[in-house]
Amino acid sequence: MALSDRIPYLAQVDRPKLKLPGGKRLAVWVILNVEEWRIENAMPRSVLSPPMGQPLLPDVPNWSWHEYGMRAGFWRQFKALTERNIPVTLAINGNVCNSYPRVASAALEAGFEFMGHGFLQGPMHKLDDQADAIKRAVDTIAQFAGKPPRSWESPGLTETEATLDLLRLNGIEYVADWVIDDLPQDVATPHGTITTIPYSVETNDIVIHALQHLPSEQFLKRCTDQFDRLYLEGADNARVMAISIHPYITGVPHRIKYLEALLDHVICHDGVALMTASEIGDWYRAEMAGK
Repeated sequence: MALSDRIPYLAQVDRPKLKLPGGKRLAVWVILNVEEWRIENAMPRSVLSPPMGQPLLPDVPNWSWHEYGMRAGFWRQFKALTERNIPVTLAINGNVCNSYPRVASAALEAGFEFMGHGFLQGPMHKLDDQADAIKRAVDTIAQFAGKPPRSWESPGLTETEATLDLLRLNGIEYVADWVIDDLPQDVATPHGTITTIPYSVETNDIVIHALQHLPSEQFLKRCTDQFDRLYLEGADNARVMAISIHPYITGVPHRIKYLEALLDHVICHDGVALMTASEIGDWYRAEMAGK
């Protein structure tokens, strides 16, 4: 069976009417991705091409590009989010708890939801032992945060045929890898149901700036356009919007004001429910149980 066959087609126009808490029309969740890039490895992505086209390890400039985010960019985003009392889902490589404890501790103290994001940054299909990597990520986060993560975002949204089953086996209830709708959807596994949480590959600062190389203000424009349409549609049936950010992308000085402006645009609307991944998942399951 193809992996896609595990997720039955559901037309959005046929989905049951769902009501968000407090009569809100749009659930917005912000995903702050914190990752560990190992300097001895090839970088997951790069901003600077190698001189004369010859890759070199260690890749100091591209490692430093990401490292700046963990040292400086994260704290700009942290300030923007916490000053506005926005619930945050922290998609965290498990080993960040060990390698960047200052970052992980600040997030924990601020009440961010820890979402599993692999153990180290790298695609799931390239792991020597995917089952072990998932277990190590879950166990490391549980030990650091005092409870295991309930939600998961695979690095690069990558999966194999075994990923969903392994995630559910390790206690994961909600997964962000499936960018298929503006509402969650349940997926059966041998270990119980796992539920997709609407994520985005386009209201994502990596895609806008690191892949499509668009100007800094385009993050604000694209995300506000997305928000405005979903907010409009939410008058008929609930919608979910994801805003995915990375410290080394929208945490830099020339882009942070656009993230701040986006957050201000979101919170000035009364019909918005600011939620985390697990809050959205719990809401969806409760709503569907009553249908």
